[in-house]
Amino acid sequence: MGHRPEIAIVEANTLTALGLKAILEEIIPAATIRMFRQFAELTDDTPDMYVHYFVSAQIYMEHAAFFLSRRRKTIVLAGNGPSAQLADIQALNVCAPERELVREILKLHQRAHHSGYPGETASPSPAAVEERETLTAREAEVLALVAKGLLNKEVADRLGIGLTTVISHRKRITEKLGIKSVSGLTIYAVMNGYVEADEI
Repeated sequence: MGHRPEIAIVEANTLTALGLKAILEEIIPAATIRMFRQFAELTDDTPDMYVHYFVSAQIYMEHAAFFLSRRRKTIVLAGNGPSAQLADIQALNVCAPERELVREILKLHQRAHHSGYPGETASPSPAAVEERETLTAREAEVLALVAKGLLNKEVADRLGIGLTTVISHRKRITEKLGIKSVSGLTIYAVMNGYVEADEI
C-alpha cells in the first residue's frame, strides 16, 4: 500500500482554506490535507513532505524564495485581478464561480498527476470499479451531461427523454453515489472518466 499524498494549504482566511479543503477532499480522497494559517506554521512542520502547496498570494509574495524552488508544486490562491508577479506561477482564482474553480483544480490535478502520485497504484481499487459499475448506461449519460453543465430540461432534450425521467435518473445517481451537489457529481464524473476536465 502506497504513501498517502500530503497537501498543504497556507492561507490565513479560514473560510477560503476550509472551502478549498472540502473541494480537494472530494477530488483527491486519498490525500491528507493540512491547513496552515501562517508560513511559520508550515516551516515548523515538515515543509518538504507536501506534493502541493496551495498558498495565498500575500504569503507567496512574502516568502517567494521558498515557493520558487518548489514552483511545480505551488498553486497560488489569487483573486480576480491579474498579477505580473504571478506570471510564471500556477494560480487559482478563488473568486471564480464554484463550477469554474472545480474545473481548474481538476485540470491542475490531471496535468500534475495523470499517472497518479508517487506510491499510488494507477489502477482503480476494486471497490471503485464496483461502485462505478452500479450506474446504468443511461445514468452515466445523464451524469456526463450534468457534469457538462446542462440543466434537467437540456439533458431531457439532448437524450430525447422526458423531464421527469431525467429527474428520476438524477435521484438514483445521487442515491447510488451518495453525492448531492452538482460540483460533487462533476468531480466524480471527471475523476472516474465519464467526462474530461476540459468538457465541463
